[in-house]
Amino acid sequence: MRQHSGTGHNPFCFVVGCPRSGTTLLQRMLDHHPDLAVANDTHFVPRALEKTAPHLADRAISGDPVPLTQALIDAVVGYRRFYRLGLDERLGRELALKQDDYAGYSSALYDRFAANEGKSLGGEKTPDYVRRLPLLFGLFPSTRVVHIIRDGRDVALSTLDWATASKGPGKLGLWNSEPLATCALWWRWQVLEGRGAGHMQSARYSEVRYAQLVEQPELELQRLCEFLGLSMSSEMLAYHVGRTRTDRGSAKGNWLPPTSGLRDWRNQMSQQDVALFELLAGDLLEELGFERAHYRTDSNIERRAVACREWWSRFLERRERKRKRRSARALTGVAP
Repeated sequence: MRQHSGTGHNPFCFVVGCPRSGTTLLQRMLDHHPDLAVANDTHFVPRALEKTAPHLADRAISGDPVPLTQALIDAVVGYRRFYRLGLDERLGRELALKQDDYAGYSSALYDRFAANEGKSLGGEKTPDYVRRLPLLFGLFPSTRVVHIIRDGRDVALSTLDWATASKGPGKLGLWNSEPLATCALWWRWQVLEGRGAGHMQSARYSEVRYAQLVEQPELELQRLCEFLGLSMSSEMLAYHVGRTRTDRGSAKGNWLPPTSGLRDWRNQMSQQDVALFELLAGDLLEELGFERAHYRTDSNIERRAVACREWWSRFLERRERKRKRRSARALTGVAP
């Protein structure tokens, strides 16, 4: 059995979900629990491993230890978002001295992050980890994952205002010609990836619906605390007190309390866009219990949907080929 020299309790949990689904709202709530500190989008856990030893990712998924190398340490402390743990490079290197494997090193980093916040438990909110759950479950046998899910059509409305050529699905080639379709396929991909991996680890995985969290925050937080093994704290409901503003232009920037109706596809999305979205991701909407509009389609919308699905299939195939090539090069020591 693998032994860690960190506490083994941390990272205690991960908050994941398709970006623009309410992960920040949930992170702020959980971070206000008196025993739990939740870091914001550090990304380093898979990024450092994929950069230096992608061939070991499959071993980590299987639960095998990943040796802690100097290259891994350098990749962690040198990662551009590492500072979000509130640790500097010197301390990051110091904490590596007593570790033998990557999971133990990560655990020690989250131990220190939590201690710096005056808490015993440390977690992480990084939406994109929704596609890395097998790796996280393999590295950290005691961690729990909370997957927040929002109606994909509302996610699309938010994403259309947020994505750029260097951020989110705006980086994908399909975005330039079919941004709404890209949002639909991107949302479907991420939610399915998270649910598929999560349901295989059902005791360590829980879902929360964004609408329910906004409309019944106390009830949803009570349920999540039971899942996490934490006592319910009213402090989580007061995450916004003393911080709420009205001049930042977004709920996130303004630290608003739970607020429903910020996005509503029923009156903010055209019927054609709803029809296209539902052609591409309506199966998942139904599976999740979201209402479908079933607006009438025409041959043009149907042709667009077919072309977009074909583009997406090719994109995923290219992505998988690249991943396999990187792993093979790392395994043989050939430079990319």
